[in-house]
Amino acid sequence: MQIQTPDWVKHAVFYQIFPDRFARSKQPRKRLLNEARWEDWEAMPTLQGYKGGDLWGILEQLDYIQSLGINAIYFTPIFQSASNHRYHTHDYYQVDPLLGGNEAFKELLDAAHQRNIKVVLDGVFNHSSRGFFFFHDVLENGPHSPWVNWFKIHGWPLAPYTGDLPANYEGWAGLRSLPVFNHDNPEVREYIMEIAEYWIKFGIDGWRLDVPFEIKTPGFWQEFRQRVKAINPDAYIVGEVWGDSREWLDGTQFDGVMNYLFAGLTIAFTAGDRVDLEQVQGRDYQPSPPLFAAEYAAKIKELLALYPWEIQLTQLNLLASHDTARLITIAGGDIPSAELATLLLLTFPGASSIYYGDEVGLPGALDPDSRRGFPLEANWNLEILDTHKKLISLRQKYQALRIGDYQILYAQGTLYIFARTLGTEELIIAVNVGTATATGNVDCSGLQTQPDQILFGTGEIECNGEEICLTIPPRTGCILG
Repeated sequence: MQIQTPDWVKHAVFYQIFPDRFARSKQPRKRLLNEARWEDWEAMPTLQGYKGGDLWGILEQLDYIQSLGINAIYFTPIFQSASNHRYHTHDYYQVDPLLGGNEAFKELLDAAHQRNIKVVLDGVFNHSSRGFFFFHDVLENGPHSPWVNWFKIHGWPLAPYTGDLPANYEGWAGLRSLPVFNHDNPEVREYIMEIAEYWIKFGIDGWRLDVPFEIKTPGFWQEFRQRVKAINPDAYIVGEVWGDSREWLDGTQFDGVMNYLFAGLTIAFTAGDRVDLEQVQGRDYQPSPPLFAAEYAAKIKELLALYPWEIQLTQLNLLASHDTARLITIAGGDIPSAELATLLLLTFPGASSIYYGDEVGLPGALDPDSRRGFPLEANWNLEILDTHKKLISLRQKYQALRIGDYQILYAQGTLYIFARTLGTEELIIAVNVGTATATGNVDCSGLQTQPDQILFGTGEIECNGEEICLTIPPRTGCILG
């Protein structure tokens, strides 16, 4: 079977936004709770508190987002919910009124599309919430509810709020607030398919699927793909799977997954023993122990061999998300670690994803701290911002960095060198994660040209026939063209 994935994703740089924390609208458009007692924007976030970010605020910041070179946005959930993160869905057909409702989303979606920015939404289809109408009806009417079989109910009475009694129904991760759907029920399956279709028809460009591995019903994700792609063949379907994802990346289900395997390897290599182990505990990726260049190269080869090339090009590569601590905090505040990891991210095959605020050095420990309000401009790290802008610009300029072959040229000690090639377009990327200057001799006989111009970063180049000698200062990297 020939695998087909959306072409635009191969050229995308995503910006992941947690809507409550990115921007509050400066215009008095919000009729609901316009003067609400939001948490202070700059204060440390709490598990339950709202900071009042909304979709109109994001609309007002599209100039900034576009200035980064971003051409796709992934929103964590935006549907009506009684939680700041909105993974507790009340109504899948209504954008949360706190965010501005469907009206604000339509305005934002149209404005993004006018700028050629794609929009992907978070689909939380494994579980709903206690406030979801169908589950609420079961709570009110017990075994007489028409929707009893929509959920995994084991007995009566249900105990949705007290821990003193058995819940008598299945909640995601044992949480009573998140009743799990019974996906074997054809009514549930059809309901979820229709939600997916509704928002694709509305104009969104794809779905990021929350914990899709929890849904075991045979054929579920195959049907999901068929029905979404029937409306928009270019829609992106990306799953939140943290490990080996071959089960879902056979061409009949997802176009890609969130590439936490890449994140773990790359942080372990660039941050090394600076990784704050407390910030990676309990997470299903491995940013430790530290890796040397040869180990990193071997693991990157394994990763690139894991999936078909057509799938590799539509993986969602990332370094941090709302489910991890932020990159700069994981790296113990070390700026070169963040910059080197970003260099490797933006030169790797697949779509790149930047977690809002990482581009300005926003710190944050594990949830809820990793979901801080986007910082005031006075608190931006302009060095990290400049690195992001330059690398995104180079990625957009050179197709080889997006869809070119990936060839490892040198991997010894702390120095890692590879090429991205597409026809006559050839670039060499070198990264030295060590604390001493590193030198490596690179055989360029397999390349049509000998890249000798530094497009980004610092280093010294010496050409010796078909070989070039690269000298890279400590804790830096460069791109040659």
